[in-house]
Amino acid sequence: MVGMEYNQTGYKRVDATQLKMEAGLMLLKDCVNITNAINVDCLASDVEALIDFKNGLQDPQNLLSSWRDSNCCEWHGIGCDNITGAVVSIDLQSCGLRNLNGELTTSLLKLKSLRHLDLSYNTFRGIPIPAFFGSLENLQYLNLSNADFRGIIPPHIGNLSRLQFLDLSGYMLHVKNLQWVAGLVSLKHLNMNHVDLSLVGTDWLTALNQLPSLVELHLLSCSLSGYILSLPFRNFTSLVVLDLAFNNIVSNIPDWFVNITSLQHVDISYNGLYGKIPLGFGDLPNLQSLYLAANGNLIASCSQLFKRRWEKIQKLDLSYNALQGKLPSSFGNLTSLTYLQLGY
Repeated sequence: MVGMEYNQTGYKRVDATQLKMEAGLMLLKDCVNITNAINVDCLASDVEALIDFKNGLQDPQNLLSSWRDSNCCEWHGIGCDNITGAVVSIDLQSCGLRNLNGELTTSLLKLKSLRHLDLSYNTFRGIPIPAFFGSLENLQYLNLSNADFRGIIPPHIGNLSRLQFLDLSGYMLHVKNLQWVAGLVSLKHLNMNHVDLSLVGTDWLTALNQLPSLVELHLLSCSLSGYILSLPFRNFTSLVVLDLAFNNIVSNIPDWFVNITSLQHVDISYNGLYGKIPLGFGDLPNLQSLYLAANGNLIASCSQLFKRRWEKIQKLDLSYNALQGKLPSSFGNLTSLTYLQLGY
């Protein structure tokens, strides 16, 4: 995640702006689930599909105890279309000890109107992400984060051309390549924090550059390595959040970074970046937080860097790099700044 402060123990504290973004996503989920409160009968075929799905699961805390009567629109975690009664949402995110596990059956494919699926923070005990998820063709939201899935992320996920939100973050997943991502043409939010991308090489950037609607990209601690490529054309025209922290990227910072005027939060700290910090960061009109800490070999003249506008900057961490010179008097113009780290 980006927009965070580093304390002396090395842990991170989430920035309030990021919390607002996540709250917005929760509102999106609530909008889908609001149909629970409306008196609408669900489709008999959807009831059958959900019962089959439940029968494959182990539910030690009886989270699904309401999944019994004929109106599945009143069941825990189920949202229905308030006109047709079709199931459009399954939200079974675990909130603590209520961890589902077991088998994920293909009965979900019978839910033809399903747009939202959240199984995050459950404990599926090392099973792979089912390849058939890539056939849930109407999905717009898929969250499988921190649910103890393991193995290779199935490239079939790339078939979900309507998907806008994808969270696969977790510690035991990996990929061989990211070519499948190019099929996610509607994607706005991608979180693969802690997924092992060590086999991808520099191709990760080429693949992700094919996502013109991408707003948030989270690739924290993914074992990314190599060089950040120069791009012959740049599709990242809507990118607001970019998190590449805690990887093994050894590169300068290409000029195209500072041409993404939509950027608000950038974290490329704890990598092996070198060369000059582009002065253009200070001219990005929407930039609120920039974290380039602990790269070691990034160079900047403070007198030049802080003569730029830094119009909306609130949090800036350039510590543990090779900064030179004194802060200019124009530094006093950074009136929105609330957090600053420049030390070594």
